[in-house]
Amino acid sequence: MKDSKYIRNIAIIAHVDHGKTTMVDGLLKQSNTFRDNQAEMSQELIMDSGDQEHERGITITAKQTSIYYDDYKINIIDTPGHADFSGEVERTLNMADGVLLIVDAQEGPMPQTKFVLTKALELGLRPVVVINKIDKPARRIAEVEDELADLFLELATNDNQLQYPIYYAIGREGKAWKNIPDNPGEHADLSPIFDAIINDIPAPTVDADGPLQLLVTSLSYDSFLGKYAIGRITRGSVKKGTPITLIKRDGTQVGGRVDKVFGYRGLNREEISEAFAGDIVAITGITDAHIGETIADKEAPEALPVIDVEAPTLSMYLGPNTSPMKGREGDFSTSRQISDRLQKELETNVSLRVEENGIGFTVSGRGELHLSVLIEAMRREGYEFEVGRPQVVTIIEDGVEKEPVEELYIEVGAEFVGAISQELGTRRAEMRSQEQTSSGTTRLDYLLPTRSLIGLRNTLLTSTKGTVIMNSLPHGYQPIGPKLNQTRNGALIAFEAGTTTSYALQAAEARGELYVGAGTNVYGGMIIGLNRRGEDLEINVCKAKHLTNMRSSSSDGVVQLTPFTDLSLEQCIDFIEDDELLEVTPKNLRLRKRYLDANERKRSGKN
Repeated sequence: MKDSKYIRNIAIIAHVDHGKTTMVDGLLKQSNTFRDNQAEMSQELIMDSGDQEHERGITITAKQTSIYYDDYKINIIDTPGHADFSGEVERTLNMADGVLLIVDAQEGPMPQTKFVLTKALELGLRPVVVINKIDKPARRIAEVEDELADLFLELATNDNQLQYPIYYAIGREGKAWKNIPDNPGEHADLSPIFDAIINDIPAPTVDADGPLQLLVTSLSYDSFLGKYAIGRITRGSVKKGTPITLIKRDGTQVGGRVDKVFGYRGLNREEISEAFAGDIVAITGITDAHIGETIADKEAPEALPVIDVEAPTLSMYLGPNTSPMKGREGDFSTSRQISDRLQKELETNVSLRVEENGIGFTVSGRGELHLSVLIEAMRREGYEFEVGRPQVVTIIEDGVEKEPVEELYIEVGAEFVGAISQELGTRRAEMRSQEQTSSGTTRLDYLLPTRSLIGLRNTLLTSTKGTVIMNSLPHGYQPIGPKLNQTRNGALIAFEAGTTTSYALQAAEARGELYVGAGTNVYGGMIIGLNRRGEDLEINVCKAKHLTNMRSSSSDGVVQLTPFTDLSLEQCIDFIEDDELLEVTPKNLRLRKRYLDANERKRSGKN
């Protein structure tokens, strides 16, 4: 669209599960983006296209779409709500002129709400607030409005940001109102939201006639056209065949030529002849482009400010599989293949860092979830590798080594507060506040080292019967504190290689909790369960019942085993200690000791 006054660029931001993606679904469907008979009209979470996004129920990568409403083109950016993917939020907000802040009518502003709103207000983006899910029985709209007012008062960078419109919605049903409806069941649509975007969000401020400038904010790949460089044109225009200069992060310049220009319509890219300042486009032909670099006019190259994101807080070792079962279940298992895959990830995952570490790599990210999503993605692609225990990423400041600290927000039933306090006390967490919510739950606010968060989620889910709600946000750095006590018991370790038997596992059950069932291939040094005691214990789980002339295999009856615990990827990562590894293959997750030989383990323990 040539006239930028008919363009609106908005980002949808919110805490996880407050209804961002559902709201985008409604806007897409009610803008006549799809035909009535298209499959998308009956789908939910249309923008969550990845398998892990559907399975986990969260948005992982930011995505852009465009809809047309009256004479206006509205570019919408759907952002992740989880703090671990804050890098996605930070880089994509650069393309927006305003934000649609979605807030749950029951939960109100949550930790990630504060984080994303902080970033939006720092960039000077105009906010429009939508209080969503107003049909909830436990809704508390008036309280939520007060909490929002306090939040804006705390975060606003100027007085104008304190003036924000509020709308009310049931995103799942595609309804919205300018005022609180007497009957949320009445007929309504999303027209108030469309009007708010047009009237309350400003048009992009651009220089239409100046030399080309576009900040590469996202990348995409196509097997036919190769790499797409995606971003908003802040100055000038671009069309097929335009000669350009790519300005790298270090200031070096590389010449190039635009192959094709694509705009967005709904979920699809469509080739266009020319794009103008203010619009979000995808460009092919710039093979060297990376996120944060500037595509500029060849004759007048001028760089835009580089995108800065929060530094990583956790790291893990990731390297080729070294177990006796290596190479059996994966298609890609060499150090070179893993390196190529990680380098490819770096091009789009701006919060990730990768460093060589022996035959493997140290991979740093924003949290356990951020790293586990990468591990699961590689696993599904056929990669076979091993990972170590997560470690915090420290910094040196004024000659002092410091570790990251996080704010932890917990909401739980009153009957579980004691268990929560006890667990966090052992992890050296400092309680900052405790309050009762109108729904009867207790909301707790803690400050604790990032390393204390490792394994915490699964522990609290167990102790609260799966009812705890917890979220964390980066808070800064502090001098490294004393080492935390190990909270986990010792491991049950397979004594020898072979196949597990029901007979042997029946004896092993008395020792602790099993993570493998009968008929599982194991090797010496592989962890098969959790000991009831504090020390590691080697155990023979492959022993078969000896048969004699007087006794048959069935004479003692059928062995009844307790169902074994099948650990998820996140649970496996939380389980491992410094002397342990997790073997990851497309078919299996295997816990193991770093040193498989018992004598080697003893020697390493003495050092």
